[in-house]
Amino acid sequence: MRKVVLFIAMSLDGYIADNSGNVDWLAGEDPNAEGSDSYEKFVETVDTVVMGYKTYNQIVTELSPDEWVYQGMTSYVITHRDIKSDSDDIIFVGEFPSDLIRKIRKEEGKDVWICGGASVVQDLVASNLIDEYRISIIPTILGEGISLFGNGKEKIDLSLTKTETDNGIIELIYRKRDSISK
Repeated sequence: MRKVVLFIAMSLDGYIADNSGNVDWLAGEDPNAEGSDSYEKFVETVDTVVMGYKTYNQIVTELSPDEWVYQGMTSYVITHRDIKSDSDDIIFVGEFPSDLIRKIRKEEGKDVWICGGASVVQDLVASNLIDEYRISIIPTILGEGISLFGNGKEKIDLSLTKTETDNGIIELIYRKRDSISK
């Protein structure tokens, strides 16, 4: 069965975007610094990306309007809108994130990357469907914004398996305790 991995950045106080949805604070201490190779290594382990419509829209209109950043991966965009894709790699679906993940994790392939947004993450956390949490803590306190975990009521025991630091950013990698021995 494929592993489901949340790979996302958040502010020190737990937000993935400010109240307007902006993520211009993600760069770390020095916006011109070379990043670590953590992202490149991670991308080699996945072939499927799952995101909500707001994340998709931000990518194609603001963050990377000229090029689809997940080229070569199957990208599922969860939305209630009736959208037809211009690409075979981008699939718009109207189902709940948890239902989609239950289906695609049984298919053949590499790991599945959950890249946002908050409502997708919160549904998957509540359904206990995330196997690994790779969270990059950005050295910024936003004070308010879009919370990564919201007001979740589910307790999920995790074990820290690795940490990395670069440019003031701390990447934390956790696995569910019941999956550590697997």
